[in-house]
Amino acid sequence: METAQSLSAKIERYIRDETLIEPGDGVVVAVSGGPDSVALLHLLFALSDRYGWRLVVAHVNHGFRGLESDREAELVSELAQRLGLPLASTYIDMPRYIEETGLNTQAAAREKRYAFLLDTAARYQARRIALAHHADDQAETVMMRMLRGTGPSGLAGIPIRRKEKNDVELIRPLLRIYKSELLHYCSAQGLPYCTDSSNLQTKYFRNQIRLDVLPFLSRYNDQLPSALNRLAEMMAGEDDYLEAETLRLYKAHVSRKNDAWFWSAEWFSGVHVALQRRLIKLILSYLASDPESIDFLKIEQMRIAALSKQPTNFRRVIGQNITLSREYDQIAVHTMVLSPLPYVYEIKKNQPELLIPETGVRAEFRWLIGTTEKPQTRDMYSACFDVDELAFPVIFRSRRPGDRMRPLGLNGSKKVKDLFIDGKLPLSLREKIPIVTDAKGRILWLPGVRRSGHALAGKETKHVVCMKLDIDFT
Repeated sequence: METAQSLSAKIERYIRDETLIEPGDGVVVAVSGGPDSVALLHLLFALSDRYGWRLVVAHVNHGFRGLESDREAELVSELAQRLGLPLASTYIDMPRYIEETGLNTQAAAREKRYAFLLDTAARYQARRIALAHHADDQAETVMMRMLRGTGPSGLAGIPIRRKEKNDVELIRPLLRIYKSELLHYCSAQGLPYCTDSSNLQTKYFRNQIRLDVLPFLSRYNDQLPSALNRLAEMMAGEDDYLEAETLRLYKAHVSRKNDAWFWSAEWFSGVHVALQRRLIKLILSYLASDPESIDFLKIEQMRIAALSKQPTNFRRVIGQNITLSREYDQIAVHTMVLSPLPYVYEIKKNQPELLIPETGVRAEFRWLIGTTEKPQTRDMYSACFDVDELAFPVIFRSRRPGDRMRPLGLNGSKKVKDLFIDGKLPLSLREKIPIVTDAKGRILWLPGVRRSGHALAGKETKHVVCMKLDIDFT
């Protein structure tokens, strides 16, 4: 077991080699009152004079454990007073906050704790927030992620440092120190600390890993925590490299316009599969409201679709209002409403139906020949026409700039765009509605909006076609 002096030297060297804290820095030290954070504070305090660090002790009482939490707050206050350091502490009624928000207990506590630490750093003009995560925490994290399923980024574990807002950095000077070393240090230095009783409750997944899984697996490798830490360190380096390479490709080959990202399908097919996945994940991180919920399977579906030779034009909804689309060589990921891919479909006499895959719209046709049945249109998405007055084939097509129509009951023509506006149709619905014309290009019908006065079906009409549109309004 290392001596207190050798541990201090080890921490000093680690901080210097990784440039975790620079001379003269302000450092907020998060102290819960447990042995890890008490040891961290004492170690940093012992080095602070030499490097001119300005330390601030920060403590959050989450209100979970009543008198036990109060005792931790008192211990931290006494420790800060004894060392002559400023103390920033707060009480948060976490049970009430969790009830109000419905958040996971640990996630909610983490959210509030980090918000307080960042606020404290801003008030004391500190550039660093020191956290007491250690090597055993790292081993637990890697094992948890392995069991849940993860990739290289997950196997990298807890990062040594992480940038937050306002250029504040979270640092973890103890990440290569094991719990046993910290307990020995506290004992050697006569440092009092509290024991969190909730750490012994196996209702938490991390506690199950610490108390059950790792001890069991250590029967097969008595150096398991060390092995998991080495894995995390190796993967962190490789993950950093892959992330940098992904950013390089992104800047060189991906373009952005508003809320849409574009790249070449041909170029993408030549990119290594590992970088293909990372590029998609990077773009989704900008678009998704909850990026963490988009898992490997969803990313893989997007990647395979982007690589497919056929069809050359498609559109697929990914979720969270995100769509993946392709138009020949151009791949796009977007949230904004885009115009559908241009389309033209011909309707011949007696054709029963039409499906427009570009918009998902379906049209049904009833051909009434030599019948006394009176044609009926039930709503604005149904219309009947005199077949003998139509120039075939009838055309269902996408909207074009400058489209004009002569609506029934209106003298003269009007822009289709203005008819949509007058009808107060939402943009998303406008993009789904087909333009129905005859072979001469006359617009016969704007389903859901207006029909023209041409080819009206009346009493003398012998051949009638009734059209009905089935459209998804979502």
